[in-house]
Amino acid sequence: MSWRCAAEGRTTTAGPALSWGGAPRMSLQTSIVPPPHGRAEQFAAGRRAAAAALAAAGSMERTVPRAPDGRPLFPQGFTGSISHTDRLALAVVAPGAQAVGVDIEPADITPRTAAFILRDQERHLLLAPAGPYTARDLFAAKEAAFKALNCLGTLGEFLFWQITLSHSGSALSATYRGESVPVRIHSRADHALAVAIRH
Repeated sequence: MSWRCAAEGRTTTAGPALSWGGAPRMSLQTSIVPPPHGRAEQFAAGRRAAAAALAAAGSMERTVPRAPDGRPLFPQGFTGSISHTDRLALAVVAPGAQAVGVDIEPADITPRTAAFILRDQERHLLLAPAGPYTARDLFAAKEAAFKALNCLGTLGEFLFWQITLSHSGSALSATYRGESVPVRIHSRADHALAVAIRH
């Protein structure tokens, strides 16, 4: 799905349709991707969602340009992240956060893919029926955590499936090389949404 992080900030809460149980305050905004649902439309929808999230956060600057490596550059003082499918884009901005990552996954994850991206312990403890999550939930969690942890700039190059997930209260904890970030998941029949915020 989409890319990484940006600066830091102050925002509002997610809309009433999402229950994040104890999550830090954030602004989560969405934008529909219009036909023909291509890359240009997805990019524009992501920036509309980011502008709306920044507005809800109180930012006077609503433009989110793209860095040479592809990550969105949020205004100074506001940390954010963008993700999209071919039909829906969303952006999250969090208050005073060190790092933010968001991911939305519309497609089911095959057992083969799950076996590749999930460690044995994750499959045995977190996946249904033993745990509360689907493979799609955990895929989204690792993607969101990857974006947030990449923002720290201290971990070097790594791949999202190298992150380890474990239970941590009302959220998951995503860890890589001693750095961790809490991840919250909102799951529906048509998608899994994961948000990782490190303060």
